Amino acid sequence: MSRRGNCHDNAVIESFFAILKSECFYTRSYTSIAELQAELEEYVVYDNQKHIKMALKGLSPVRYRTQYL
Repeated sequence: MSRRGNCHDNAVIESFFAILKSECFYTRSYTSIAELQAELEEYVVYDNQKHIKMALKGLSPVRYRTQYL
């Protein structure tokens, strides 16, 4: 961790939550907490295993990490 007040520490996670909210939370309404939790878990699995990211040379994060093992 860097010194207090350095915004670069939180930039990655804040970006993730902004994308999560715009793609998952703001586009629909949920009737229960369990439904929201299931949708969030499904989104995290999608984002880690299936979502292709150009910053990772067109691979998903899991495939990008496993290519070097």
